[in-house]
Amino acid sequence: QGYATMCIGKWHLGDHPDFMPTSHGFDHYFGIPYSNDMNRKNVPLPLVRDLTAIEDSVQRDTTITTQYTEEAVKFIKANSKKPFFLYLPHTAVHLPLVPGEKFKGTSKDGAYGDWVQEIDWSMGELFKTLKAEGIDENTFVLFTSDNGSAREKQGSNLPLSGRKGRTDEGGMRVPCVVRWPGKIPAGTSSGTITSTLDILPTFAAIAGGQLPDRVIDGKNIWPILSGKSKAHPREAFYYYQMDQLQAVRSGDWKLFVAMDSKKRNWGKPEGKKELKLFNLAKDIGESKNVAAANPKVVKQLLAYAENARKELGDVNRPGKGQRKAGWVDKASPRLLAQ
Repeated sequence: QGYATMCIGKWHLGDHPDFMPTSHGFDHYFGIPYSNDMNRKNVPLPLVRDLTAIEDSVQRDTTITTQYTEEAVKFIKANSKKPFFLYLPHTAVHLPLVPGEKFKGTSKDGAYGDWVQEIDWSMGELFKTLKAEGIDENTFVLFTSDNGSAREKQGSNLPLSGRKGRTDEGGMRVPCVVRWPGKIPAGTSSGTITSTLDILPTFAAIAGGQLPDRVIDGKNIWPILSGKSKAHPREAFYYYQMDQLQAVRSGDWKLFVAMDSKKRNWGKPEGKKELKLFNLAKDIGESKNVAAANPKVVKQLLAYAENARKELGDVNRPGKGQRKAGWVDKASPRLLAQ
């Protein structure tokens, strides 16, 4: 479609050239291809441009947020006269918390709050650039997060239960702010079930692009964003922990399926878990199991769960729609040339 494309920030989807952003549709990349808590002796955390490490052991004593922001501003200015797509997944506010010097002590919430302040500054710089380039009203901006707070060390998910790395609402539900003057009604909100899975088909529809010729889990949610629809884009939404189906939601109802051993992102499994049903409209904290009082709802959600297993699999049961994960026999980490 003639778009200039760039990814700036955290990648964490593989550091082999086959898995880097420039092999997956982006013209350019600038950032850390790992999580910022992965600064290891054999692979010092690298700052990479396209495929080349230009610095290592970054993100230890000071944040990289300013560099990301400067790169983003530079990209916008260079492409303001043509269509562009910028993906900017900030390293902040992932642990370890390293806010920039001028933001330290600027909040009432310690290093976490200080770093949030810096992200706020960064977004402000991008909006200033869009306005200065005269494209503020012709640019779609979406700001969201990948998961809930780790909670114990920073942030809060209240009144939601759970934390990052879990399939409770506190681990899965995040804020999402979208802006496009004249196209997205200002001051509106939606409680429909949408997901980062929906970004690809939505942006493709807006840009006039074609989706790959295979099943895409996401939905085009432009009718919701533009205020033309309040309907949920899917009849059921599935909560997976790695390869394990743990819950399914439809409308206000969320069912945790029974599990002989509930997987966790980190550490040992939680053990056997009973079936639980929650009405999120009445119990957003997932504290009252109402399965016994709603057998028809349980039956319907279990049927949805079975559909998911057939298509996406569940632990040792493969699904017909599963695609194999990328794999290489010889590692190729991004290392600074010696």
